[in-house]
Amino acid sequence: MDLSLYRYSLQLSLPLMLFFGFHMLLGRTPEKKIFANYLLSRRLIGTALLILAANYSVHLFYGIRMRSVNATILMNLSTYFLCYWLFCSAMMTLLDKGYITRRRFIGHIARWLGYSALSFIVLFAPDSANVRPWCIAALAGWLVIYGLTLSARILRTYKRAIRMFENTHSDDIGSYIRWLSVFTYWAIGYGVSCGLLTFLPDEYVFIWILSSIPFYIYLYCRYQNYILFYELVENAFREDFGMPDISMGSFIDPIGTEDGIPIHHQDINKRIQRWIDAEGFRSSGITLSDLSLEVGTNRTYLSQYINTVYGMNFRDWITDLRIEYAKSLMSQHPHMRVQEVFEASGFQSLSHFTRIFTVKEGCSPSKWRNKR
Repeated sequence: MDLSLYRYSLQLSLPLMLFFGFHMLLGRTPEKKIFANYLLSRRLIGTALLILAANYSVHLFYGIRMRSVNATILMNLSTYFLCYWLFCSAMMTLLDKGYITRRRFIGHIARWLGYSALSFIVLFAPDSANVRPWCIAALAGWLVIYGLTLSARILRTYKRAIRMFENTHSDDIGSYIRWLSVFTYWAIGYGVSCGLLTFLPDEYVFIWILSSIPFYIYLYCRYQNYILFYELVENAFREDFGMPDISMGSFIDPIGTEDGIPIHHQDINKRIQRWIDAEGFRSSGITLSDLSLEVGTNRTYLSQYINTVYGMNFRDWITDLRIEYAKSLMSQHPHMRVQEVFEASGFQSLSHFTRIFTVKEGCSPSKWRNKR
């Protein structure tokens, strides 16, 4: 059987894995305390990549697939189980600085050791009843469910963070962590395939190995790029720490409404309107905390007000105000450049302004103005 593709794929991917792993583990980061979580996350990823590189090395230099199928399955299952947790912990550390605790660490290590020990027993104990194939299938199913459970945890935390940012920041802070969601969905597909491809015939394994190259290149590049935005995102996390998860429909007015506005919100309604009339929304980078100071109330109450009265989160509300202001500018000053319009409206970038405007109005700012 010709396994040249299998060996070539290992020879191609192993140096990349070693480079990515050591760079993520040992590469320098800004010497600021705020980067502690980022550094921990990157070291966890680096550790996972080096463990996978060790797995590749055993395949390449020892040829374990040709020597013992059961030993190959044991090594792969144990490696993937451990790396699933390392990848999950690395992602969760970026979203929740308190995720890794001593108890959680010990618990996951105990699960990994138990899973590895059980895999060893299944694969190498005498099999007089011929139940080993069924037990191996159960181990593979366990691995897949474990990976899916960890991925679901990341996605839930990610979505909670996005909702928090939308309720507290006028700028799209969530766009800086969107890669975490993309990577997690990609990891679900790739991670499940890793577990299943373990049991494929040898001549097809190169597909799994080669598919790992773009996967880990993406991960490496995103970590390198994220360092540019990490401080901004981490500051947003710290500012919003303890903020309730507020969404539309979360609050019910037990008293009633007056002129369409809940009675218990009447006290800040006029102050909010004065702020809108003064065009305070044009200030770039405004947050819920900034506005709460302006109108003399707390963040939770203000967020409740915006969700209830306007039926949208803080970011969408500010964006709508800015879009309406931009439309007013273009109507009153048809020769005003789009660059000047977005800057005057409070948007931070032309691309973001154009994208949001197109979504809301169905055409670009230039086309909208030409239709007037």
